Amino acid sequence: MAGPAQQPSAEEMLLTAFNRMRDELLSTLTLHLGNREDALDVAQEAFLKCWRNRREVLSVRNIRAWIYRIALNTARDNRRSGWYKRRRVLDDAYTDASACPPAQEQETEQHEFYQHLRRAIANLRPEEREVFLLRQNAELTYEEIAELRNVPVGTVKTQMRSALAKLREVLRAHAPCVQDCEEA
Repeated sequence: MAGPAQQPSAEEMLLTAFNRMRDELLSTLTLHLGNREDALDVAQEAFLKCWRNRREVLSVRNIRAWIYRIALNTARDNRRSGWYKRRRVLDDAYTDASACPPAQEQETEQHEFYQHLRRAIANLRPEEREVFLLRQNAELTYEEIAELRNVPVGTVKTQMRSALAKLREVLRAHAPCVQDCEEA
């Protein structure tokens, strides 16, 4: 006769969560910091901070939000210290022809569109960018973002609305199908 299912350990829970969200966390940090090298460093540092505090995992209500909070706080700390400035910025990484050689005209247009979109995200005010990335990449609710950032939900919604308005302008300017779809 089988006994009750054993709850995974804090270590197992943390490793599973990090493995599931690794790519989206890295993508979020890359957009937040402006380049992939710094994002990799911050992700590794955030994992180590989470590991050192892994016992907390068992009492954390939302492990995903907990990990994102630690990662974004780590990114903020590193940005403030000036440590991140030694790297190439995001635009340079994506405009380098050898980094993403387009094979066809459609790929070139798509590459240019994503380049404009990345630049627009990078140009958002820091709080708008953070809210946008947490909502879109981390798939956190407005309530979770508010709790993570220690601000009212209304503030989060206002920042998201502002970010979306700015990004919508980029989409309209660089993706004519967006206008056609909205008018239909």
